[in-house]
Amino acid sequence: MIIKSSIRFRPAEPADAAAIRDIVRAAYAKWVPVIGREPLPMRADYDKAVAEHPFELAVADGRIVGMIETMLADDHLWIENVCVAPQAQGRGIGRLLLERAERRALDAGRPELRLLTNGAFEANVLLYKKHGYTVDREEPFMGGMTVYMSKRLTR
Repeated sequence: MIIKSSIRFRPAEPADAAAIRDIVRAAYAKWVPVIGREPLPMRADYDKAVAEHPFELAVADGRIVGMIETMLADDHLWIENVCVAPQAQGRGIGRLLLERAERRALDAGRPELRLLTNGAFEANVLLYKKHGYTVDREEPFMGGMTVYMSKRLTR
């Protein structure tokens, strides 16, 4: 088990785009049979995304083991993507990444985090609920249901 002190965080750089793409593809691969297609994050252009949005990377033993991509909006921090490499899942890295996003939002004066996920990704919905997110709405998308969630923050 990775302990909290063994995880380091750093911002992503353009040279990290390929590693980010690999982690995303590996982390989301388990959902392909569930929804019958690649989830949209598996098809994203991470060279472009790293150039346009802040990514924070979780690093253990010199390897990138997780990432969170965020975007600052006028009244909230949007979490575009958060994932952990399959071999590092279940060790609290996702929670640490979400906590760092909370700090970023508060430091920027944004009292809320928002995200969306596929309703078929039940484990993800439950994880977000466990960490204080609530379901705001659900909308049909590509034969499934998109779940919009948010979390109000306090100092």
